[in-house]
Amino acid sequence: MKTEEQLQETLDFIGEYAGTLLGSGVHTSRVVRNTKRIGRSQNITVHITTFQRTAILTVSDPDTHRTLTEVIDIPQRPISFELNSNLSALSWRAADRHMPLSDIREEYSRLVAKPKINPLFVLLMASLANASFCRLFGGDLCAVCIVFSATLVGFSLKQELQKKGLNHYIVFILSAFMASLCASSALIFNADADIAIATSVLFLIPGVPLINGVIDIVEGHILLGLSRIINALLLVICIAIGLSVTLLLVKNSLL
Repeated sequence: MKTEEQLQETLDFIGEYAGTLLGSGVHTSRVVRNTKRIGRSQNITVHITTFQRTAILTVSDPDTHRTLTEVIDIPQRPISFELNSNLSALSWRAADRHMPLSDIREEYSRLVAKPKINPLFVLLMASLANASFCRLFGGDLCAVCIVFSATLVGFSLKQELQKKGLNHYIVFILSAFMASLCASSALIFNADADIAIATSVLFLIPGVPLINGVIDIVEGHILLGLSRIINALLLVICIAIGLSVTLLLVKNSLL
């Protein structure tokens, strides 16, 4: 049996936990399973309804039938598969060992506070991956080097604009334009310019939201699934706008 204060404390933690998962790129059914697992470890029932920016969380004590409901905001966090995996593992440990809430919160805080991957390392790996796409699609060595440099410029611009809090649609347009414009230098070096320009913006493709949107729809979370897919498609349109501006500038050289 829990007092109202204890129930409120549990609700606050599960709300924070669910918000972190949703903001870090987890599909909805996994969030539901994890939060219910945390709830079972505390002998309470958890119900969650998710939307694009908020979630409604309800917890109830089966002994006293006391129920509390809270609307939580979903923070915008970098997608982190490592964090998502660690938080899911935490829910299993909590359920299997019946950990007290204080221990769960302490481990949660430790996981969330772990150092992030160095942005320069992410920039380098993204550039190498994009250059590999260029080679995969038949680009010559010169085009591969140009795509690598173009991705460095476009991705670093994306990182800086995101730090400044600029609207993410505008960030995608500007990043796609800058990356494709740099890739158009392949025209000067007589490289495979069409392949270089086309692959220079692939680092912006919102793969995780598209995949999560499809998973959510298949598993019955239609509203959030559609929201994620629509948001991802808008980002794809922004990429196309940035790329189109470059093509308008260099179209005579490409033809």
